[in-house]
Amino acid sequence: MTKERILLGALKHRNFRLFFFGQSISLIGTWMQQVAMIWLVYRLSNSAFLLGLVGFCSQIPSFFLAPVAGVFTDRWNLHRTILLTQSLAMCQAIILAVLTLTGSVAVWHVLALSVCMGLVTAFDIPARQAFLIQMVDGRENLTNAIGLNSSMFNGARLIGPAIAGFLIAVVGEGVCFLLNALSYVAVLAALLAMRLPLQATTKTPKNVTHELIEGFRYAFGFLPIREILMLLALVNLAAMPLTVLLPVFATNVLQGGPDTLGLLTAAMGLGALIGALSLASRKSVLGLGRQIAWASALFGLSLIAFSFSHVLWLSMLLLVICGFAVMMETAASNTILQTIVDDDKRGRVMSFYAMAFLGVAPLGSLLAGGLASRLGAAHVVQLAASMCIVGSLVFAWRLPTLRKFVRPIYRRIGILPDVTAGIPCEAEVTVPENGES
Repeated sequence: MTKERILLGALKHRNFRLFFFGQSISLIGTWMQQVAMIWLVYRLSNSAFLLGLVGFCSQIPSFFLAPVAGVFTDRWNLHRTILLTQSLAMCQAIILAVLTLTGSVAVWHVLALSVCMGLVTAFDIPARQAFLIQMVDGRENLTNAIGLNSSMFNGARLIGPAIAGFLIAVVGEGVCFLLNALSYVAVLAALLAMRLPLQATTKTPKNVTHELIEGFRYAFGFLPIREILMLLALVNLAAMPLTVLLPVFATNVLQGGPDTLGLLTAAMGLGALIGALSLASRKSVLGLGRQIAWASALFGLSLIAFSFSHVLWLSMLLLVICGFAVMMETAASNTILQTIVDDDKRGRVMSFYAMAFLGVAPLGSLLAGGLASRLGAAHVVQLAASMCIVGSLVFAWRLPTLRKFVRPIYRRIGILPDVTAGIPCEAEVTVPENGES
Protein backbone atom coordinates (compact mmCIF):
# COMPACT_ATOMS: atom_id res chain seq x y z
CA MET A 1 0.00 0.00 0.00
CA THR A 2 1.48 3.38 -1.02
CA LYS A 3 2.04 6.21 1.44
CA GLU A 4 -0.57 8.32 -0.38
CA ARG A 5 -3.24 5.62 -0.10
CA ILE A 6 -2.49 5.20 3.62
CA LEU A 7 -2.62 8.96 4.21
CA LEU A 8 -5.95 9.43 2.40
CA GLY A 9 -7.55 6.05 3.15
CA ALA A 10 -10.52 7.37 5.16
CA LEU A 11 -11.44 9.84 2.39
CA LYS A 12 -12.65 6.98 0.19
CA HIS A 13 -15.73 6.92 2.43
CA ARG A 14 -18.26 9.46 1.10
CA ASN A 15 -19.65 10.47 4.49
CA PHE A 16 -16.23 11.10 5.98
CA ARG A 17 -15.21 13.01 2.85
CA LEU A 18 -18.24 15.31 3.20
CA PHE A 19 -17.56 15.82 6.89
CA PHE A 20 -13.86 16.47 6.31
CA PHE A 21 -14.34 19.29 3.80
CA GLY A 22 -17.37 20.85 5.51
CA GLN A 23 -15.78 20.81 8.93
CA SER A 24 -12.49 22.14 7.52
CA ILE A 25 -14.25 25.37 6.51
CA SER A 26 -16.17 25.61 9.77
CA LEU A 27 -13.08 25.11 11.91
CA ILE A 28 -11.25 28.00 10.24
CA GLY A 29 -14.07 30.20 11.49
CA THR A 30 -13.92 28.60 14.93
CA TRP A 31 -10.23 29.43 15.30
CA MET A 32 -10.83 32.96 14.05
CA GLN A 33 -13.42 33.39 16.78
CA GLN A 34 -11.14 31.86 19.43
CA VAL A 35 -8.34 34.33 18.74
CA ALA A 36 -10.71 37.28 18.35
CA MET A 37 -12.48 36.45 21.61
CA ILE A 38 -9.39 36.33 23.81
CA TRP A 39 -8.04 39.48 22.14
CA LEU A 40 -11.37 41.24 22.73
CA VAL A 41 -11.36 40.34 26.42
CA TYR A 42 -7.75 41.42 26.85
CA ARG A 43 -8.44 44.70 25.01
CA LEU A 44 -11.48 45.45 27.16
CA SER A 45 -9.96 44.44 30.49
CA ASN A 46 -6.14 44.23 30.17
CA SER A 47 -6.49 41.42 32.74
CA ALA A 48 -4.72 38.05 32.67
CA PHE A 49 -7.21 36.83 35.29
CA LEU A 50 -10.18 37.54 33.03
CA LEU A 51 -8.47 35.71 30.18
CA GLY A 52 -8.31 32.71 32.48
CA LEU A 53 -11.93 33.21 33.54
CA VAL A 54 -13.12 33.15 29.92
CA GLY A 55 -11.34 29.85 29.38
CA PHE A 56 -12.84 28.56 32.62
CA CYS A 57 -16.38 29.50 31.60
CA SER A 58 -16.09 27.94 28.14
CA GLN A 59 -14.79 24.61 29.41
CA ILE A 60 -16.18 24.02 32.91
CA PRO A 61 -19.46 22.58 31.51
CA SER A 62 -17.44 19.75 29.95
CA PHE A 63 -16.01 18.89 33.34
CA PHE A 64 -19.45 18.34 34.84
CA LEU A 65 -21.56 17.36 31.83
CA ALA A 66 -19.25 15.26 29.65
CA PRO A 67 -19.86 11.97 31.52
CA VAL A 68 -23.65 12.48 31.39
CA ALA A 69 -23.37 13.55 27.75
CA GLY A 70 -21.58 10.28 27.06
CA VAL A 71 -24.53 8.28 28.40
CA PHE A 72 -26.91 10.05 26.03
CA THR A 73 -24.41 9.83 23.17
CA ASP A 74 -24.60 6.04 23.47
CA ARG A 75 -28.41 6.31 23.21
CA TRP A 76 -29.04 9.05 20.67
CA ASN A 77 -28.71 9.22 16.90
CA LEU A 78 -25.22 10.69 16.56
CA HIS A 79 -25.90 12.34 13.20
CA ARG A 80 -28.87 14.31 14.53
CA THR A 81 -27.01 15.18 17.73
CA ILE A 82 -24.15 16.75 15.78
CA LEU A 83 -26.59 18.66 13.56
CA LEU A 84 -28.14 20.14 16.69
CA THR A 85 -24.87 21.03 18.41
CA GLN A 86 -23.43 22.68 15.30
CA SER A 87 -26.62 24.70 14.81
CA LEU A 88 -26.48 25.94 18.41
CA ALA A 89 -22.81 26.87 17.97
CA MET A 90 -23.78 28.96 14.94
CA CYS A 91 -26.38 30.80 17.04
CA GLN A 92 -23.75 31.59 19.69
CA ALA A 93 -21.43 33.07 17.04
CA ILE A 94 -24.25 35.19 15.59
CA ILE A 95 -25.11 36.68 19.00
CA LEU A 96 -21.44 37.46 19.69
CA ALA A 97 -21.06 39.09 16.27
CA VAL A 98 -24.15 41.29 16.73
CA LEU A 99 -23.05 42.46 20.20
CA THR A 100 -19.54 43.29 19.00
CA LEU A 101 -20.48 44.96 15.71
CA THR A 102 -23.04 47.17 17.45
CA GLY A 103 -20.46 48.25 20.02
CA SER A 104 -22.47 46.97 22.99
CA VAL A 105 -20.30 44.01 23.92
CA ALA A 106 -18.92 43.74 27.45
CA VAL A 107 -16.73 41.16 29.15
CA TRP A 108 -19.73 39.64 30.95
CA HIS A 109 -21.37 38.99 27.56
CA VAL A 110 -18.32 37.01 26.47
CA LEU A 111 -18.32 35.09 29.76
CA ALA A 112 -22.02 34.19 29.45
CA LEU A 113 -21.70 33.14 25.81
CA SER A 114 -18.63 31.11 26.69
CA VAL A 115 -20.70 29.15 29.20
CA CYS A 116 -23.34 28.53 26.51
CA MET A 117 -20.71 27.29 24.08
CA GLY A 118 -19.29 25.07 26.79
CA LEU A 119 -22.69 23.42 27.25
CA VAL A 120 -22.87 22.71 23.52
CA THR A 121 -19.29 21.41 23.40
CA ALA A 122 -19.94 18.98 26.27
CA PHE A 123 -22.31 17.06 23.95
CA ASP A 124 -20.63 17.85 20.63
CA ILE A 125 -17.16 16.41 21.26
CA PRO A 126 -18.12 12.89 22.43
CA ALA A 127 -20.76 12.71 19.69
CA ARG A 128 -18.29 13.69 16.95
CA GLN A 129 -15.60 11.35 18.24
CA ALA A 130 -18.02 8.41 18.45
CA PHE A 131 -19.43 9.29 15.00
CA LEU A 132 -16.01 8.82 13.34
CA ILE A 133 -16.27 5.04 13.31
CA GLN A 134 -19.71 5.25 11.63
CA MET A 135 -18.39 7.51 8.89
CA VAL A 136 -15.58 5.09 7.97
CA ASP A 137 -17.60 1.88 8.45
CA GLY A 138 -15.44 0.21 11.10
CA ARG A 139 -11.91 0.11 12.49
CA GLU A 140 -9.95 -0.48 9.26
CA ASN A 141 -9.47 3.22 8.49
CA LEU A 142 -10.05 4.50 12.02
CA THR A 143 -6.43 5.49 12.70
CA ASN A 144 -6.30 7.36 9.40
CA ALA A 145 -9.67 9.04 10.09
CA ILE A 146 -8.51 10.24 13.52
CA GLY A 147 -5.28 11.54 12.01
CA LEU A 148 -7.09 13.33 9.19
CA ASN A 149 -9.66 14.68 11.65
CA SER A 150 -6.82 16.09 13.75
CA SER A 151 -5.04 17.47 10.68
CA MET A 152 -8.27 19.18 9.65
CA PHE A 153 -8.55 20.74 13.11
CA ASN A 154 -4.97 21.93 13.11
CA GLY A 155 -4.91 23.00 9.49
CA ALA A 156 -7.70 25.36 10.47
CA ARG A 157 -5.67 26.31 13.53
CA LEU A 158 -2.89 27.35 11.19
CA ILE A 159 -5.08 29.39 8.85
CA GLY A 160 -7.75 30.81 11.16
CA PRO A 161 -5.55 32.69 13.68
CA ALA A 162 -3.47 34.26 10.90
CA ILE A 163 -6.63 35.55 9.22
CA ALA A 164 -8.02 36.67 12.58
CA GLY A 165 -4.88 38.60 13.48
CA PHE A 166 -5.10 40.53 10.20
CA LEU A 167 -8.86 41.16 10.43
CA ILE A 168 -8.72 42.29 14.06
CA ALA A 169 -6.10 44.89 13.18
CA VAL A 170 -8.06 46.12 10.13
CA VAL A 171 -11.79 45.79 10.91
CA GLY A 172 -12.05 44.54 14.50
CA GLU A 173 -13.18 41.40 16.28
CA GLY A 174 -16.84 41.52 15.24
CA VAL A 175 -16.13 40.54 11.62
CA CYS A 176 -14.29 37.43 12.85
CA PHE A 177 -17.35 36.38 14.83
CA LEU A 178 -19.62 36.99 11.84
CA LEU A 179 -17.42 34.95 9.49
CA ASN A 180 -17.39 32.13 12.01
CA ALA A 181 -21.19 32.10 12.07
CA LEU A 182 -21.28 31.88 8.27
CA SER A 183 -18.69 29.08 8.24
CA TYR A 184 -21.12 26.74 10.03
CA VAL A 185 -23.19 26.61 6.86
CA ALA A 186 -20.50 24.38 5.31
CA VAL A 187 -20.55 21.71 8.01
CA LEU A 188 -24.34 21.74 8.30
CA ALA A 189 -24.66 21.27 4.54
CA ALA A 190 -22.17 18.39 4.67
CA LEU A 191 -24.07 16.66 7.47
CA LEU A 192 -27.38 17.01 5.64
CA ALA A 193 -25.85 15.56 2.45
CA MET A 194 -24.70 12.36 4.16
CA ARG A 195 -26.30 9.00 3.36
CA LEU A 196 -26.38 6.89 6.50
CA PRO A 197 -27.88 3.44 7.10
CA LEU A 198 -30.72 3.15 9.56
CA GLN A 199 -29.38 2.58 13.05
CA ALA A 200 -30.31 -0.74 14.58
CA THR A 201 -32.70 -0.57 17.50
CA THR A 202 -30.72 -0.68 20.71
CA LYS A 203 -31.62 -2.44 23.90
CA THR A 204 -33.91 -0.68 26.34
CA PRO A 205 -31.90 2.09 28.04
CA LYS A 206 -31.12 1.64 31.69
CA ASN A 207 -31.32 4.32 34.33
CA VAL A 208 -28.99 7.24 33.49
CA THR A 209 -27.19 6.95 36.82
CA HIS A 210 -26.71 3.22 36.31
CA GLU A 211 -25.24 3.73 32.83
CA LEU A 212 -23.02 6.54 34.10
CA ILE A 213 -21.62 4.32 36.85
CA GLU A 214 -21.24 1.45 34.39
CA GLY A 215 -19.26 3.66 32.01
CA PHE A 216 -17.09 5.01 34.83
CA ARG A 217 -16.28 1.52 36.09
CA TYR A 218 -15.50 0.35 32.58
CA ALA A 219 -13.18 3.28 31.77
CA PHE A 220 -11.37 3.65 35.08
CA GLY A 221 -11.45 -0.02 36.00
CA PHE A 222 -9.40 -0.95 32.93
CA LEU A 223 -5.79 0.08 33.53
CA PRO A 224 -4.79 1.18 29.98
CA ILE A 225 -7.83 3.43 29.56
CA ARG A 226 -7.33 4.92 33.02
CA GLU A 227 -3.61 5.62 32.53
CA ILE A 228 -4.13 7.16 29.09
CA LEU A 229 -6.92 9.42 30.35
CA MET A 230 -4.90 10.54 33.37
CA LEU A 231 -1.85 11.52 31.32
CA LEU A 232 -4.06 13.19 28.72
CA ALA A 233 -5.68 15.25 31.47
CA LEU A 234 -2.27 16.24 32.84
CA VAL A 235 -0.93 17.27 29.42
CA ASN A 236 -3.99 19.39 28.70
CA LEU A 237 -3.81 20.92 32.17
CA ALA A 238 -0.21 21.88 31.39
CA ALA A 239 -1.21 23.27 27.97
CA MET A 240 -3.84 25.65 29.33
CA PRO A 241 -1.48 28.27 30.81
CA LEU A 242 0.13 28.59 27.37
CA THR A 243 -3.23 28.89 25.60
CA VAL A 244 -4.68 31.37 28.10
CA LEU A 245 -1.57 33.51 28.51
CA LEU A 246 -0.52 33.78 24.85
CA PRO A 247 -1.84 37.39 24.63
CA VAL A 248 0.46 38.25 27.55
CA PHE A 249 3.48 36.72 25.79
CA ALA A 250 2.50 38.41 22.51
CA THR A 251 2.23 41.89 24.04
CA ASN A 252 4.40 42.08 27.18
CA VAL A 253 7.18 39.64 26.27
CA LEU A 254 7.42 39.92 22.48
CA GLN A 255 6.16 43.53 22.28
CA GLY A 256 3.62 42.75 19.55
CA GLY A 257 -0.10 43.07 18.84
CA PRO A 258 -2.95 40.95 17.48
CA ASP A 259 -0.88 39.97 14.44
CA THR A 260 1.80 38.55 16.78
CA LEU A 261 -0.87 36.59 18.68
CA GLY A 262 -2.13 35.22 15.37
CA LEU A 263 1.39 34.15 14.35
CA LEU A 264 2.02 32.40 17.68
CA THR A 265 -1.27 30.52 17.52
CA ALA A 266 -0.66 29.61 13.89
CA ALA A 267 2.81 28.29 14.79
CA MET A 268 1.26 25.86 17.26
CA GLY A 269 -1.25 24.93 14.59
CA LEU A 270 1.52 24.19 12.09
CA GLY A 271 3.25 21.86 14.52
CA ALA A 272 -0.01 20.14 15.37
CA LEU A 273 -0.82 19.74 11.67
CA ILE A 274 2.53 18.04 11.07
CA GLY A 275 1.84 15.73 14.00
CA ALA A 276 -1.66 14.89 12.80
CA LEU A 277 -0.47 14.09 9.27
CA SER A 278 2.26 11.91 10.76
CA LEU A 279 -0.40 9.93 12.63
CA ALA A 280 -2.63 9.71 9.55
CA SER A 281 0.21 8.09 7.59
CA ARG A 282 0.62 5.26 10.11
CA LYS A 283 -0.35 1.75 9.02
CA SER A 284 -1.13 0.47 12.53
CA VAL A 285 -1.82 1.50 16.11
CA LEU A 286 1.22 -0.50 17.27
CA GLY A 287 3.86 1.73 18.84
CA LEU A 288 1.47 4.49 19.91
CA GLY A 289 1.96 3.82 23.63
CA ARG A 290 5.64 4.73 23.40
CA GLN A 291 4.69 7.74 21.29
CA ILE A 292 2.40 9.01 24.05
CA ALA A 293 5.29 8.91 26.54
CA TRP A 294 7.95 10.69 24.46
CA ALA A 295 5.52 13.25 23.02
CA SER A 296 4.40 14.30 26.51
CA ALA A 297 8.02 14.79 27.59
CA LEU A 298 8.87 16.75 24.42
CA PHE A 299 5.88 19.02 24.98
CA GLY A 300 7.01 19.85 28.51
CA LEU A 301 10.60 20.56 27.46
CA SER A 302 9.65 22.78 24.51
CA LEU A 303 7.17 24.64 26.71
CA ILE A 304 9.89 25.46 29.24
CA ALA A 305 12.16 26.69 26.44
CA PHE A 306 9.35 28.90 25.07
CA SER A 307 8.89 30.58 28.46
CA PHE A 308 12.48 31.91 28.26
CA SER A 309 12.29 33.21 24.69
CA HIS A 310 12.08 36.95 23.92
CA VAL A 311 12.56 36.61 20.15
CA LEU A 312 9.54 36.11 17.88
CA TRP A 313 11.08 33.64 15.41
CA LEU A 314 12.44 31.46 18.23
CA SER A 315 9.13 31.56 20.08
CA MET A 316 7.32 30.50 16.91
CA LEU A 317 9.78 27.64 16.31
CA LEU A 318 9.33 26.38 19.86
CA LEU A 319 5.55 26.59 19.51
CA VAL A 320 5.75 24.49 16.35
CA ILE A 321 7.47 21.82 18.47
CA CYS A 322 4.88 22.28 21.25
CA GLY A 323 2.02 21.87 18.79
CA PHE A 324 3.62 18.80 17.20
CA ALA A 325 4.20 17.12 20.57
CA VAL A 326 0.80 17.78 22.09
CA MET A 327 -0.93 16.59 18.92
CA MET A 328 1.09 13.38 18.83
CA GLU A 329 0.13 12.69 22.46
CA THR A 330 -3.54 13.63 22.12
CA ALA A 331 -4.23 11.91 18.79
CA ALA A 332 -2.33 8.76 19.81
CA SER A 333 -4.41 8.60 23.00
CA ASN A 334 -7.61 9.01 20.98
CA THR A 335 -6.57 6.28 18.53
CA ILE A 336 -5.77 3.70 21.20
CA LEU A 337 -8.98 4.45 23.10
CA GLN A 338 -11.13 4.20 19.97
CA THR A 339 -9.43 0.91 19.06
CA ILE A 340 -9.76 -0.94 22.36
CA VAL A 341 -13.15 0.34 23.57
CA ASP A 342 -16.34 -1.74 23.29
CA ASP A 343 -18.76 -0.22 20.77
CA ASP A 344 -21.69 -0.05 23.22
CA LYS A 345 -19.60 2.07 25.60
CA ARG A 346 -17.84 4.21 22.98
CA GLY A 347 -19.84 7.35 23.70
CA ARG A 348 -19.20 7.17 27.42
CA VAL A 349 -15.47 6.51 27.04
CA MET A 350 -15.16 9.35 24.53
CA SER A 351 -16.99 11.60 26.98
CA PHE A 352 -14.25 10.85 29.51
CA TYR A 353 -11.77 11.61 26.74
CA ALA A 354 -13.53 14.96 26.25
CA MET A 355 -13.41 15.49 30.00
CA ALA A 356 -9.66 14.85 30.04
CA PHE A 357 -9.17 16.90 26.87
CA LEU A 358 -11.32 19.89 27.84
CA GLY A 359 -12.80 19.22 31.27
CA VAL A 360 -9.57 19.87 33.18
CA ALA A 361 -8.94 22.99 31.11
CA PRO A 362 -11.20 25.24 33.25
CA LEU A 363 -9.04 24.51 36.27
CA GLY A 364 -5.92 25.19 34.22
CA SER A 365 -7.40 28.42 32.84
CA LEU A 366 -8.41 29.73 36.24
CA LEU A 367 -5.13 28.76 37.88
CA ALA A 368 -3.14 30.23 34.99
CA GLY A 369 -4.95 33.55 35.14
CA GLY A 370 -4.73 33.79 38.93
CA LEU A 371 -1.12 32.65 39.31
CA ALA A 372 0.12 34.77 36.39
CA SER A 373 -1.01 37.90 38.24
CA ARG A 374 1.32 36.96 41.12
CA LEU A 375 4.12 34.84 39.68
CA GLY A 376 4.24 36.08 36.08
CA ALA A 377 3.24 34.26 32.91
CA ALA A 378 6.66 32.64 32.33
CA HIS A 379 6.86 31.03 35.76
CA VAL A 380 3.33 29.63 35.50
CA VAL A 381 4.16 28.02 32.14
CA GLN A 382 7.38 26.55 33.55
CA LEU A 383 5.53 25.02 36.52
CA ALA A 384 2.90 23.44 34.28
CA ALA A 385 5.54 22.07 31.90
CA SER A 386 7.44 20.45 34.76
CA MET A 387 4.27 18.61 35.83
CA CYS A 388 3.87 17.34 32.28
CA ILE A 389 7.42 15.96 32.17
CA VAL A 390 6.93 14.10 35.46
CA GLY A 391 3.68 12.60 34.13
CA SER A 392 5.41 11.38 30.96
CA LEU A 393 8.12 9.63 32.98
CA VAL A 394 5.53 7.85 35.14
CA PHE A 395 3.62 6.72 32.03
CA ALA A 396 6.81 5.41 30.41
CA TRP A 397 7.56 3.43 33.58
CA ARG A 398 4.04 1.92 33.55
CA LEU A 399 4.03 1.14 29.82
CA PRO A 400 5.27 -2.50 30.01
CA THR A 401 2.37 -3.32 32.34
CA LEU A 402 -0.15 -1.60 30.07
CA ARG A 403 0.99 -3.68 27.08
CA LYS A 404 -0.01 -6.89 28.85
CA PHE A 405 -3.61 -5.67 29.05
CA VAL A 406 -3.82 -4.31 25.50
CA ARG A 407 -2.21 -7.20 23.58
CA PRO A 408 -5.16 -9.61 24.05
CA ILE A 409 -7.54 -6.98 22.62
CA TYR A 410 -5.27 -6.39 19.62
CA ARG A 411 -5.18 -10.14 19.00
CA ARG A 412 -8.96 -10.44 19.30
CA ILE A 413 -9.65 -7.70 16.73
CA GLY A 414 -6.91 -8.94 14.38
CA ILE A 415 -4.20 -6.30 14.80
CA LEU A 416 -1.37 -8.42 16.18
CA PRO A 417 -1.80 -11.43 13.81
CA ASP A 418 -1.20 -9.07 10.89
CA VAL A 419 2.27 -8.20 12.16
CA THR A 420 3.20 -11.55 13.69
CA ALA A 421 2.33 -13.82 10.76
CA GLY A 422 4.76 -16.70 10.58
CA ILE A 423 6.12 -16.17 14.08
CA PRO A 424 5.78 -19.19 16.41
CA CYS A 425 3.16 -18.79 19.13
CA GLU A 426 5.78 -19.27 21.85
CA ALA A 427 7.56 -16.12 20.70
CA GLU A 428 4.45 -14.07 20.04
CA VAL A 429 4.45 -12.24 23.36
CA THR A 430 7.88 -10.77 22.68
CA VAL A 431 6.98 -9.18 19.35
CA PRO A 432 5.13 -6.09 20.63
CA GLU A 433 8.26 -4.90 22.43
CA ASN A 434 9.17 -3.24 19.10
CA GLY A 435 5.62 -2.25 18.33
CA GLU A 436 3.69 -2.00 21.53
CA SER A 437 0.29 -0.50 22.32
